[in-house]
Amino acid sequence: MTESPENSVDTTSSSRDLKNKTIGQVLSQLDADFPGISASKIRFLEDKGLVFPQRTNTGYRKYSQKDIERLRYILELQRDQYLPLKVIKARLEAVDDGRIASPYAEVKLDEQGDPPAREDVSSTPQAADVEPGGTYTIRELAAKTNSDLATLRELMNFGLIREVDGVFDEYDVVVAQVCAELASHGLQPRHLRSFKAAAEREVGLIETAVAPLASRKDAGAQAVASKRAGELAQLCLRLHMALVAASMPSYD
Repeated sequence: MTESPENSVDTTSSSRDLKNKTIGQVLSQLDADFPGISASKIRFLEDKGLVFPQRTNTGYRKYSQKDIERLRYILELQRDQYLPLKVIKARLEAVDDGRIASPYAEVKLDEQGDPPAREDVSSTPQAADVEPGGTYTIRELAAKTNSDLATLRELMNFGLIREVDGVFDEYDVVVAQVCAELASHGLQPRHLRSFKAAAEREVGLIETAVAPLASRKDAGAQAVASKRAGELAQLCLRLHMALVAASMPSYD
């Protein structure tokens, strides 16, 4: 173990946050003590809300020395005490909140064995923070999604977002934000064309299913067709998410 409880460093201290490092540099620092540590493991810990690297304007992660020390605590507690991630997360949050001095100290969990809830778990804005019915020029879309114009034009070229009468809608905002997140993992717009094709196939299935109702001219049938199409869309989304989750390899 690289640090003992007696000599542990406060994970909220900023005194050593002198440089921001790439994930490759982080791996180089940790590999000697944690052989086999991988970028996917660190990203998994971020997804679970245990570490919070900064993002550059282009979406790349940058890790401070505080982040690296936090990762060491997590990896040590997993390796040496066999603690589950929810317990480690509860300890780190208790350190952040000033309730305990060290992540090696125990923290009380609730009756279900879950960490106590925090009033503010994250300051990260929601990906779909858009105004219903809002429209945006390409420059407004770039500002709202932290994307550059070249990236947005690339998304347009691959049919992922669409400009209509010189503006984009709230769905384009969500697509651009999600694509920016995927780009930070190395997935560029050209890699995402299959999502557009899959969505169009699903819409085709939905249109076929509601066609008998949609072809009727009375308002009642049109309303039922609209409702049924929405229900089918939600079912398609659930099926897609379940199939992806079932096919994912384990990185534990």
